[in-house]
Amino acid sequence: FVMSESSGSRSDDTRYRVAFNHAPGIGPARFADLVARFGSAETAWRAPAAALAEVLDARAVASVVDTRARLDLDRALAQIAAAGARPLAETAAAFPPLLRETGQAPYVLYVQGDARLLASRAVAVVGTRRATPYGLRVAGMIAGQLAAAGVTVVSGLALGIDAAAHRAALDAGGRTIAVLGCGPDIEYPPANRALQADIGRRGAVVTEYPPGTPPEAGNFPARNRIVSGLSLACVVVEAGEQSGALITARMALD
Repeated sequence: FVMSESSGSRSDDTRYRVAFNHAPGIGPARFADLVARFGSAETAWRAPAAALAEVLDARAVASVVDTRARLDLDRALAQIAAAGARPLAETAAAFPPLLRETGQAPYVLYVQGDARLLASRAVAVVGTRRATPYGLRVAGMIAGQLAAAGVTVVSGLALGIDAAAHRAALDAGGRTIAVLGCGPDIEYPPANRALQADIGRRGAVVTEYPPGTPPEAGNFPARNRIVSGLSLACVVVEAGEQSGALITARMALD
């Protein structure tokens, strides 16, 4: 699947969304405020610090100014391509419609594999990294039957339940989407390296984090909102009371 842009302005919009995505602290809410104030991502990116201060707090202004000074945007776009990914703006027709409805949608996603899957009927299957043998069997059974029925299985590529769900979907000849909590060039967890590559070839791997972003703990709750936001339903197979899987379930309820 090759994503095309129908106009130069749309291409520029994606380009400057990528630029803002490299600025720490500029999440969906702040980015929306910037576009509302300046009219476009490009105009906001080129705005002087004093104008940015009308919208952002001092720390966020400093983040944008610093990123603007050090970021080689052409090189950043080349790094995305080198990772086998494509940037997908929230405004693009191919952007997943369910995720857009959440009100917490990332303003740009990086997609490896078949971006058309992001708009398919999908169910999230998630759970603990410390799964029991029973939990792994159940995750595989549920994901395999969903995939065989033509439903895309979404999960977070973690060890345990997530990996079992992804693998069962592929083994059933079906489709699966892995959502990362790191950059598209990062293989994490290392034990799932082969699975991640397989999903990239036969399904889709997505992230809102640009290349080079490490798998820091704070990234994963945000990752979970994308897992739930892509899905019509969320199945939790096994999870501890404070687990990320239950965060995903709460986001699905929201």
